[in-house]
Amino acid sequence: MKAVMRKVFAPILNHFESGEEEISYKKSHRTILLVVGVLFLVLSSLSAFAAVYAMQGAAAIPIIVFFAIGLVCFVIGFLGTDRAVAKIWGNK
Repeated sequence: MKAVMRKVFAPILNHFESGEEEISYKKSHRTILLVVGVLFLVLSSLSAFAAVYAMQGAAAIPIIVFFAIGLVCFVIGFLGTDRAVAKIWGNK
């Protein structure tokens, strides 16, 4: 199942897993990335609920942005290699 999901999300994963530079990876980085992903997905859901309640179509922009950020965090957190996680945090 993980191999199939890696193929589906290959465009995102390939971008973050590319490169040969030195990485600085800690296990806590992956955990924090997953927590941030949950927070952004919750924020996206709350924005969608508020947009429907207020009948405002212009709220689609924050919904899409928050959902996209949450999705990328989840994909990298669950499916990405240590290099991808370190690349999100920066290589220092």
